[in-house]
Amino acid sequence: MIISMIVAYGKNREIGLDNKMLWHISEDFKNFKTITSGHHILMGRKTFQSIGKPLPNRTSIVLSNSGFTFDGVHTFNDIQKAIDFAKDSGEKELFVIGGANVYESLFPYINKMYLSEVNYEGKADAHLKELDLSTWNLNEEKYYEEILDTRGDITSPSWTFKIYNKKA
Repeated sequence: MIISMIVAYGKNREIGLDNKMLWHISEDFKNFKTITSGHHILMGRKTFQSIGKPLPNRTSIVLSNSGFTFDGVHTFNDIQKAIDFAKDSGEKELFVIGGANVYESLFPYINKMYLSEVNYEGKADAHLKELDLSTWNLNEEKYYEEILDTRGDITSPSWTFKIYNKKA
């Protein structure tokens, strides 16, 4: 089973503030939905609570040490048990979707990354740890222009989508 992380982050590795996303990029949301649909998604409790419900056409797995439960969600307090659950369910690609602590804890298991590098610098209280890309191959890269409203204000920052695979 492939274990992938999918994350959007700013120039200083910003990923969130007050348990909320820092930007709204509809094309990135569509990309996330297309990539993760039909798969198991693994996240921390706070990330799940920020979403508020299980995402359609995905199996939600939540890591929590607090005894968290939610209807339709599979909760584990052990990373390996969460991974084994996905594998035993026949999953081919498990997606780690956040937050910062979950990305850091799961990084040793990751063998594919879907990265949205957003042209954003600003306040954040959640950051992605620096990624050492020396053991990764860049397989795909696509640049997206910023989107402006009629007044010329940025409604969606520019961003680059990249897919990396771990070197064998």
